[in-house]
Amino acid sequence: MKHKLDFYFDCSSPYTYLAFERVQPLAAEFGVDIVWKPILVGGIFNAVNPGVEFFKTMGRRPQRKTDYMVKDMADWAALTNVEIHFPPAGHPVNSVKAMRACIVLEPYGKLVSFARATFRAYFGRQELISEDAVLARLCEEIDVDPKWLLEQIALPGVKAALRANVDEAIARGAFGSPTMYLDGSDMYFGQDRLPLLREKLRGKRSSSGSLTSR
Repeated sequence: MKHKLDFYFDCSSPYTYLAFERVQPLAAEFGVDIVWKPILVGGIFNAVNPGVEFFKTMGRRPQRKTDYMVKDMADWAALTNVEIHFPPAGHPVNSVKAMRACIVLEPYGKLVSFARATFRAYFGRQELISEDAVLARLCEEIDVDPKWLLEQIALPGVKAALRANVDEAIARGAFGSPTMYLDGSDMYFGQDRLPLLREKLRGKRSSSGSLTSR
């Protein structure tokens, strides 16, 4: 049986960047189809934490937790071989235009390359992915017309599609990014849950193999 993994993600999240890079070889290993679901993590946070504003809360972490996150991020970045400056300049950034761009580019097979370029720009080069000029440069990296994309992300239908993804994620129980669902309802949150996902897929493959051999 072909497995499907719904991957809800926001390019402003460093742990999502790690998951984005790590989940793709995992999916290839087990023959899993990834369904990319661009979202706004702030929209989810504000909906499931009424009365608590996402961007203000991001600046209120205890200093000890912030210090540990910097160390933790560096450890994961070294393990995954990706460049992450944390927190990058301008963090947290408004990623709405970048995530709408992912919506637009998905039918053209450009979502993954654009998302990767966006992650690298923000966490690697510390560029503000909220700015049109930055998004235009990313378009050039992946051979997409910048003027066309900036026009597309302003269309009402694209805005509605991103809102629909956020609403869908909330309805399914999501509370942050990345959130993954294997085969419909089996939920995994965070890049550090990927070993659990691997074990589940390994178990499913073993079970399928045992049935086939009978």
